Amino acid sequence: MPMGANLPLETVTSSLIELNARDLEEELAWFARLLDTRFKLYFSQETSYTSVFEVAPPEFGSPESAYAGFLRHYAFSFAERVTLVLGLVPHLRPQLLDIFHTKNKTFDRRFTEFGGMRDENGDFVPTGETLAFILAGTDLETRFALQPIFDRDHYFARHDLLRPLPQSRDEPLMKAPLRLSAECLGLVTTGYARRPDLSADFPARHIETRLEWSDLVLHPGTLTQVQEIEIWLRHGDTLMDDWGMGPKLRPGYRALFYGPPGTGKTMTACLLGKSTGREVYKVDLALVVSKYIGETEKNLARVFDQAQHKGWILFFDEADALFGKRTETRDAHDRYANQEVSFLLQRIETFDGIAILASNQKDNIDQAFARRFESIIYFPMPRQEERLRLWRQGFSPKARIDEGVDLDKIAAQYELCGGAIMNVVRYASLQALESGDSVITLETLQRGIRREHVKEGKGT
Repeated sequence: MPMGANLPLETVTSSLIELNARDLEEELAWFARLLDTRFKLYFSQETSYTSVFEVAPPEFGSPESAYAGFLRHYAFSFAERVTLVLGLVPHLRPQLLDIFHTKNKTFDRRFTEFGGMRDENGDFVPTGETLAFILAGTDLETRFALQPIFDRDHYFARHDLLRPLPQSRDEPLMKAPLRLSAECLGLVTTGYARRPDLSADFPARHIETRLEWSDLVLHPGTLTQVQEIEIWLRHGDTLMDDWGMGPKLRPGYRALFYGPPGTGKTMTACLLGKSTGREVYKVDLALVVSKYIGETEKNLARVFDQAQHKGWILFFDEADALFGKRTETRDAHDRYANQEVSFLLQRIETFDGIAILASNQKDNIDQAFARRFESIIYFPMPRQEERLRLWRQGFSPKARIDEGVDLDKIAAQYELCGGAIMNVVRYASLQALESGDSVITLETLQRGIRREHVKEGKGT
């Protein structure tokens, strides 16, 4: 039985934090000894060690903390474990780094070999150079051996645990501050991983729905094709691994959803994630676009790496904005834009996960790339019978539909998409609540429908 299975959540959380605090205290004490040893060795002071690699890290006992489980899962090398703790120290015990404020009296300035930066508060922020100093001192062979830790293919970067964060495009990685991800920090301290926040550095946000498949109203042909994706999500790994089809089939799955706005493309992506236990992240294309060549690749690298590692579904809304036909190359800007698009297309094509691209028009997608989709699914405007179902199931059970309202007639008369119908339902329901009688009237529905028509440019 899992630890704390029959205990209140507050008790389980408290136990996790207590275990983590216990083990992290030992880990920080080890790092302090390691740091003390490096400085004594570097400044030729007396110490019982001849190398920092002789300062053995703690071995954690039972019961296992989340931090100990994290270390066991990754089986870090000595250098990798030091790197992780160096990323943790500014968050947990920043005073351990105060020794790096030591000045070189000969030149009346800080020691260049310590690396590091000062933040706006004057606190020391470790960099790759700081790690190199702690582990290698002046030994070039050891310094060179540390380089793979900062490679893009290292699991520190691929799993978004820790990475150097250059302040400019030209700054060497070893001089960049080390950044421990918020997710990793939460995992190793409280036992719970925090989702990454939407930012220019991570241009995607988590999306979800509280609805079920029964709430989704689609054309039967569309729903059948969507269910094929769900089958892949459930059995794709078995097909590729157990059935040995990996060498024969391209990894991952790419789907194009196209059709008018409000026809259920985003909701379908959310339901695919919900029904298969996968998180869905919507890529914010506005944050991806950059005036600098190479920024697109940098901004999306973390998103793709995380999605591939954790099995996320990536959803690109309004994808024709970036994945449309290539522009004619008239100047450097066009050439850079085409290179950005080429990177995105190539990264999606080789993505070992599921990527869903949504577009209003299929014709906007480059035909050469369109052939690389495993499925292309049309989301049409709902037919009369589907509009009627949307109207009937859209309202709260607490709402009272006035006798003068004929939903069959409204469904037949007004060709609205599902999103527009729900906007009218929202408007009419709020008006009913404001009136105090909870009655949905025909007049209110018609006002709501006119509002939608105005938004769509269909009249006043």
